[in-house]
Amino acid sequence: MFDHVKFGVSDAAASRLFFVQALQPLGLVSVQDWPPDGVEIVGRSGASLCLFQTTERPAPLHLAFTANSRAEVDAFHQAALQAGALDNGPPGIRPQYSGRYYAAFVLGPDGHNIEAVYHEPEA
Repeated sequence: MFDHVKFGVSDAAASRLFFVQALQPLGLVSVQDWPPDGVEIVGRSGASLCLFQTTERPAPLHLAFTANSRAEVDAFHQAALQAGALDNGPPGIRPQYSGRYYAAFVLGPDGHNIEAVYHEPEA
């Protein structure tokens, strides 16, 4: 839905490692480093996530990434945990949103709520 999102992180190397590993199951296409401490991570839709080193500390973000299946949501959650994320909601249907909203949530290196969501087709 978006073209790109750019935000500052407290540890560019840790955030690069986390997002690259966590987004691999969701169709990560390329990673471009931007000196001195930035990175652009591009997904299959062409949208990109741009991170840069900063000492500023903004409020936590909630970023939701589109998955193409429940299996991709599950793989995202596992990859994110292996990359050091904290679980913020295991994979599953979220009936409070709809009976077709399958998602998983993790907290990334800076405490941002990172989600993968699959909107299941109607029966």
